[in-house]
Amino acid sequence: MIENIIARINELYHKSQKEGLTPEEKEEQAALRKEYIASVKRNLKGQLDNIDMVNADGTVTNLGEKYGNKGKHQN
Repeated sequence: MIENIIARINELYHKSQKEGLTPEEKEEQAALRKEYIASVKRNLKGQLDNIDMVNADGTVTNLGEKYGNKGKHQN
């Protein structure tokens, strides 16, 4: 899925350099970039949530459990 998004982003980029993009293609490019960035952020968060930190006293703290709710809106 991500490979398809990246391929289309690159395709639109190369087209923009050669001949320019239509307004619809510019909107598509912006939406694809936004989707790609969101995917990268989700993947990074998933990796960071699985990091265990060993404290000086020997205890282990999972960073996902410690900081996982930070920045989320609670209603």
